[in-house]
Amino acid sequence: MRGNQHPIEFPDDFWLPVPPDTNNITHYSPYLVPQDHIAGRGFFYAMAAFMLFVAVAGTFINGLTVACTVKYKKLQSHLNYILVNMAVANLLADIVAFAPTAYCYVFRYVILGPLWCKIDAFAACIGGMVSLWSLAVIAFERWLVVCKPLGNFNFRSNHAIAGCALTWVCALCAATPPMVGWSRFIPEGLQCSCAPDWYTTNNKFNNESYVMFLFGFCFAVPFSTIVFCYSQLLFMLKSAAKAQAESASTQKAEKEVTRMVVVMVCAFLLCFGPYVCFALWAISNRGEPFDVRLAVIPSVLSKSATVYNPVIYVIFNKQFRSCIRKMLGMSAEDEDESSSSSQSVTEVSKVRPA
Repeated sequence: MRGNQHPIEFPDDFWLPVPPDTNNITHYSPYLVPQDHIAGRGFFYAMAAFMLFVAVAGTFINGLTVACTVKYKKLQSHLNYILVNMAVANLLADIVAFAPTAYCYVFRYVILGPLWCKIDAFAACIGGMVSLWSLAVIAFERWLVVCKPLGNFNFRSNHAIAGCALTWVCALCAATPPMVGWSRFIPEGLQCSCAPDWYTTNNKFNNESYVMFLFGFCFAVPFSTIVFCYSQLLFMLKSAAKAQAESASTQKAEKEVTRMVVVMVCAFLLCFGPYVCFALWAISNRGEPFDVRLAVIPSVLSKSATVYNPVIYVIFNKQFRSCIRKMLGMSAEDEDESSSSSQSVTEVSKVRPA
């Protein structure tokens, strides 16, 4: 359903699915009063608890990733630079956006005001885009190292640093436009967190063109990169495994990498797929009625990526697991086994299939 905009105080800062029996939404501004007309208090409090969990767990696991990398020299490899880059972006989103969002859910409206709304959406967008592009850079790096499309090209630390810088440039290209007039950041879903305006047709802000830009540049391009690079990686490994059917280590590496690729691609789609689909539906069906509580689902899936993305990469990286266990005072894994799955893949790639 389509709402009118606040006539006096914040004329361009929100869109509201107001109750159908009212002609005046002044008293329903998401910056002024609780949005109890959208959902019951229990729903808001449940979301507050979930966002608090995401903020705390995300801060812990990403902070631990950064701390371990700084403390242990063996983690300071070029691939891990990209993982740390993703962790730093996740920390930004967890601290600046998600923790205050939990606070707003407790009060059931954007109690921190329209300026924080923009900061929230900007930080969340930066965190999400850096993570997304980092996944693409990791896939590209694996393709270069394992499949060797450029021959004996050596992926060095300066290349990893350039890849990290690229992720931030792409993230800023995605997050900055709504701050300067191309689209806008407004409250979404239960009106306690903020995001780009998927809801309104507004010639002043050109929302439709911005959404299509996000879909093409910030989803289709990195996703295509991930699918292409990992599909090439799997094809090469399967060929190597077929050529070395008697090698147990090759067969094991092929199975491990297949599992890793499936998990990473599925996690990517789980994180960004629903949000992209919802945004495209909303932009293509202006005025169609929908329950705004459903908009919360794709939003929280994308935000929870700050927790499960680093967990996935730690699970598939024995070096990180070993160092984290040491840092937490737990028994560490044997040093001889402290090599990541990606390193095992590299070893397999040294034997070219016939």
